[in-house]
Amino acid sequence: MKKLIISGIVGLLLVAALLWFWLSRPPAVSYKTATIERGTIVSSISATGTVNAVTTVLVGSQVSGTILKLHADYNSRVQKGQPIAEIEPALFLAQVEQARGNWMNAQASLLKAKVTLADATRTLERNRRLLTEGVVSQSDFDASQTAHESAQAGIKAAEASLTQTRGALHQAETNLRNATIRSPVDGIVISRNVDVGQTVAASFQTPTLFTIAQNLTKMQIETSVDESDISRAQLGQPVTFTVDAYPERTFSGNVTQIRSAPITVQNVVTYVVVVQVDNRELLLKPGMTANVSIETGRKEGVLKLPSAALRFRPRDDADKAKLTAQSGVLQGKGKGGNAAPGPKVYLLKDGKPLATTVQLGMSDTGFVEVVDGTLKDGDEVIVEQLEKGKKKKTNSGSPMGPRF
Repeated sequence: MKKLIISGIVGLLLVAALLWFWLSRPPAVSYKTATIERGTIVSSISATGTVNAVTTVLVGSQVSGTILKLHADYNSRVQKGQPIAEIEPALFLAQVEQARGNWMNAQASLLKAKVTLADATRTLERNRRLLTEGVVSQSDFDASQTAHESAQAGIKAAEASLTQTRGALHQAETNLRNATIRSPVDGIVISRNVDVGQTVAASFQTPTLFTIAQNLTKMQIETSVDESDISRAQLGQPVTFTVDAYPERTFSGNVTQIRSAPITVQNVVTYVVVVQVDNRELLLKPGMTANVSIETGRKEGVLKLPSAALRFRPRDDADKAKLTAQSGVLQGKGKGGNAAPGPKVYLLKDGKPLATTVQLGMSDTGFVEVVDGTLKDGDEVIVEQLEKGKKKKTNSGSPMGPRF
């Protein structure tokens, strides 16, 4: 009986030891991989901008007064010279009448001056003959000559007054014409800032009454590109962009201008890149925010490495030391046993990660071009390490790997 008890105790100790050994083992690990494949890599610059009409005209008023009529509203199509608003003309009509009266008075003054000059001329000629005959004295002749010269000066003064009043009349007539505000271009009214009965004051600066877009079938986007990316922007590069109004649709355009003037906001320097856009369908409207992608480079049929593979590193430092010794061939040893320079990625060989170095080229948002190295089409590279019993990431199907 005693031997049975001792055997049972020994068995329990063995079971406990086995259970402790099982539970104390390090958890098994698994790896999520991505396949190396060939494809297209597009390098781009991301930026945001605002959609605007290529030519926008601000229509104002050169005279002050009260708005009497409006002949155009939002989205109205207008032609060059078409009346779009009227300012109360009564005051300007009175100014025209007053200026015309002054002008007519100046004309009459000129005629009177001419009559006076003609009379002074006759008197001077008569006294000149009489002076030779000794009938009139020298003082009378001198007086008639002074009167003649004074009449000539009167003519000049009357002509100057006539010119002055003529200019005042033209100014009053111009103000009367300006009371009718006309469109300077063919286009569409995109903004109206006045209503009937509103007083317009043009004393210090011309107020803006309407904003007219000359042609909405051709739009442009003014984007702000960071100084670190501006060197890659070139004229003529293709551009794709989206707007919040049509999130499912992608629009296209081309770079038409790269402005050299820097814009500094909170110590961040950006430059304006102008993108020309075809808007024949009139879907884009001025002021829309555009998320722009400027294509700076494209390569077809290159070996594509997922960017997540460059971020992966094994979690066990002891394993990493072994990997360095085991992957000498994959790293490409040169003279002296030195590994080839370049970033390191890990291949999955027989369930274990093996390191290899690569030389990289162009990159996009998800992939990097492999320029040189031992990687080939179809290789499996590790993008994430998963421990047994832990929940797998929901985004495991994406080549981007885990989010940081």
